[in-house]
Amino acid sequence: MFGLGTPELIVILLIAFLVFGSKKLPEIGAGLGKAIGSFKKGLGDIEDAGVDLKMSLPGVKEMTAVKEQIDKAKDLTGVLGK
Repeated sequence: MFGLGTPELIVILLIAFLVFGSKKLPEIGAGLGKAIGSFKKGLGDIEDAGVDLKMSLPGVKEMTAVKEQIDKAKDLTGVLGK
């Protein structure tokens, strides 16, 4: 994780404890957790919108079906070749 080991994380937490105090750290942690969750949810929504947009383009569904058939044919030829 970003090249941080246990000693580095302990030092960072110790500095945060000294700067913010013991009463403020849980609030900061909860806020950070909510922010990360919101960010991940937003990324998921954007990915879903991209997939929906891509699938709404003309010919994409047909090309996806053709690709799946080609992949199945490749799998069959691999099994028959062994």
